Formats: sequence, structure tokens, C-alpha cells
Amino acid sequence: MSQEEGAAERILDAADELFSTRGFAAVSMRDVADQAGVKKASVFYHHGSKSVLFDKVLERYYDAHVLALSRAADGEGSVAERLHRLIDAYLDFIEDHQRYVRLVQMEIASASENLPRIRHGLALISDRVAAILDGLVPETGPLAARHFFVTFSGIVNAYHLYAPALAPTWGEDPLAAGPRRERREHVHWIADALLERLQA
Repeated sequence: MSQEEGAAERILDAADELFSTRGFAAVSMRDVADQAGVKKASVFYHHGSKSVLFDKVLERYYDAHVLALSRAADGEGSVAERLHRLIDAYLDFIEDHQRYVRLVQMEIASASENLPRIRHGLALISDRVAAILDGLVPETGPLAARHFFVTFSGIVNAYHLYAPALAPTWGEDPLAAGPRRERREHVHWIADALLERLQA
């Protein structure tokens, strides 16, 4: 990686961290430059504007998200196996990209100007989930793929959002390896219970 590419990546990482902790509106290009250890002009040179920078942060997340779900779609197997792969892909993505949940939730909660960008990204992911579940669930109604997407993404996202508040009550970090393993097993159990009901 060249020095220029390295600077562009550091700026992107700095913006990602700041946007996910403060929100888009509260972050300035000066803040990003200071966090990245570069001059403000370098931020504009590499990324153009704060909106473009936010787009690039989101795009990086959504590219990784779609890739993870694409891997989940590979291969055959039972309905349960396919659903478990889908859940595991989403859990893996969130565990590897923990700032994503905070970033998106913060922008949605504040009715940010970035909502159209977030809607577009969520549509890509929702469409991918629908493709994976094609033929397994009805196209419409309470058992449609869109509901499965919201249900399981909500189960995963809420856990990661609540983790800092849960830690004192639990006496351990919910994001440590052991609790994350337990959580994964729990989400698989929920999926299996839903499938049993669906197939009954």
C-alpha cells in the first residue's frame, strides 16, 4: 500500500470511528483530520466532502455485509442448515464490524440526512436475504423473508447495542468469546423453533 493509499485508509478509519461514536452531524472534517493525524486538506483531497466520506464508510460496511451473505448462500442443505449459515454470516459480520450497528442506529434515530443512503444499503442486504430464503418462505405475509430479515438482524443488533449496559448485570462482557458463543447457540435455537412451527 502506497503512502497516499495509507493516508486515505487512515482517514476512512478515523471517520468511521467518529461517525459511529458522535454521529454524522457532530463530526467535522477537522475532527477527522485530527483523528487520522493528517492535515485537513488531505481529507478533502482523498475524499472530497463529509458526505462522500460517509458514503465511503457505509459502502465499505455494505460491501462486507453483502459478501458475508453471499458466502452464506453458497451450498445446498436443509432449510435449517441454510438458515443457520445465514445467521452465522450475519453474526460474523457484526462481530467483525461492531461500529456498524451504532453508526446506523444513530443515523436512523436522529432522522439524519443520510437515511436515503442507509435505506439503499439495507435494501441490498434485505434483497440478498430474500434470495437466500427464496422458496423456503412465502413471498408475502407474516412469514415473508422481509420479516425474517428484520427479526434476526434485530436480535443480533440489539445484543451488540445493549452489551455495554448488560455487562455489570451479567458480571462479564457480553461481547467476550464465551457469551458470544452462547448467544449464537441461542439465536440458532430461535431459528430452529421458528422453522419447526413453519413446517408444522
